[in-house]
Amino acid sequence: MPYLDFLTTYSDRFLDGTLITLGQFGLAVLVAIIAALISGLMKMSHSKTVRATATVYIELFRGTSLLVQLYWFYFVLPLFGFTLEKFTAGFVTVGLCYGAYGAELVRGSIQSVPKGQWEAALALNMSPAARMRRIILPQALVTILPPWGNLMVEILKGTALVALISVADLMFETRQINNNTYLSAQAFGTALVIYYIFARFMVTPVMRWLERVMARKIGRM
Repeated sequence: MPYLDFLTTYSDRFLDGTLITLGQFGLAVLVAIIAALISGLMKMSHSKTVRATATVYIELFRGTSLLVQLYWFYFVLPLFGFTLEKFTAGFVTVGLCYGAYGAELVRGSIQSVPKGQWEAALALNMSPAARMRRIILPQALVTILPPWGNLMVEILKGTALVALISVADLMFETRQINNNTYLSAQAFGTALVIYYIFARFMVTPVMRWLERVMARKIGRM
């Protein structure tokens, strides 16, 4: 089958799968940011219990396979009375997995803020929350955004695994098309191009734009 005929025939399925993938990606990013920020701050707590809780989460999700985590969330948790719909299980698992990696980026970027900034905020009699929100985090963002750009691309690629718990994303639709047509080069080649386009022309430019915006904002502080 000529490639143009192939695209014409299956474009709707590729589009449907792409939209699901983008939904998974956006929600997984949200979960990852929240998990990374909370656990990264917990790692800096004065409480041993709080630090230990964050450490357990980070080491557990960094030290085990994302695929195994997906199977646990979707197949094993229901045995303990916690049932997640497959779409929800997908983005929650991907988000928590990469949030564990992001947590160390958050901690490292916050600790890289010069000590004088902390002392100046303290001299202004700011509360800990106000210091973090108004002084420390904005400066930490300048350091954290470049590695977070790489993490965003990894999250996008990681969403491909949700097909293995039957989420009808791009990879799920691609496998179904391949199983029906045996046109592997056309099917997986199309998926490869779609993933690349979103990583190269959506995620990367947005992250670089955010880097420039934050750098200008800090320059005016």
